[in-house]
Amino acid sequence: METTQNPSGEDSLIARYFKPLATDPGAFGLVDDAAVLSSSGEDIVVTTDAVVEGVHYLAGDPPDNIARKALRVNLSDLAAKGATPAGFVLTLALRSKEDAWLRPFADALCEDAKTFACPLLGGDTVSTPGPQMISITAFGRVPQGRMIGRTGARPGDRVLVTGTIGDAALGLDVLKGGAAASALTSDPAARDFLVSRYRVPQPRNVLAPALRDHATAAMDVSDGLAGDLTKLCAASGVAASVDVTSLPLSAAAAGLRARNVASVETLLAGGDDYEVLCTVPPAQCETLIAAGQSLGVAVTAIGTITEGQKPLRFLDGQGQDLLLTRLSYSHF
Repeated sequence: METTQNPSGEDSLIARYFKPLATDPGAFGLVDDAAVLSSSGEDIVVTTDAVVEGVHYLAGDPPDNIARKALRVNLSDLAAKGATPAGFVLTLALRSKEDAWLRPFADALCEDAKTFACPLLGGDTVSTPGPQMISITAFGRVPQGRMIGRTGARPGDRVLVTGTIGDAALGLDVLKGGAAASALTSDPAARDFLVSRYRVPQPRNVLAPALRDHATAAMDVSDGLAGDLTKLCAASGVAASVDVTSLPLSAAAAGLRARNVASVETLLAGGDDYEVLCTVPPAQCETLIAAGQSLGVAVTAIGTITEGQKPLRFLDGQGQDLLLTRLSYSHF
């Protein structure tokens, strides 16, 4: 993203909507086509995620919600790596440049950039005849050698997850007029809660320092807890068992589960949770849970890492295996 003395349509758009987000000195006020990100001896963590209309958000979703989701899904990745946000670059593929859409989009993005101390460093805007797409690459800082990867889980570690699981999948079902929408016709508060969990993730960046101190492996839950735990275990060369009765559920999700409107598989594999999934040695488990509580982030132990590279086990209240036909959301 750069501006010139004789601005093009793209340059005018950038100057009008996005220059206020470029508060880091290394962004040079978006007048250059590159930025500088200082490291001060730290490691720089880089992550990127795109949100595409019709895939990650619905065509009628409010632009401010779309902006927040686009940035927050990347902030969630940084949180799971134990990284402090440092900045981001933005690519917008737009069908049009209407102020009615761009102004609330830019305002919400600016607000979140300030809230999470993650300023805009640059990017690009292009026109597209197809679905809109917002791609963000986010940068974070960690002390040297302290990034939390997926490869450190060890047998005996406890499996923990932040927040609640399955809300976003149910929120999407509400928006699409599915079974959850019908079941919650008389409960608008529950409907609104689930929809907000789908549209506006809550990245757990405040927990990053505690994760660095206690987690042996971590990732964020984006495609479904069952599938993402499978990925983490594969990277670490281990297996895991999960007690599904320990899954942290919101009141709305628990109510739908009790009424058989939402299956365990939907909650485990639905995706878009954007919570942190991590493994922690047993002796440090309660310390991390207490750290989360002090920061206003619920952290729940849901299972145990085991030896070998067997398929994950999901156990019901009687210790019997639950067979899942799918583990995660798939883009292809």
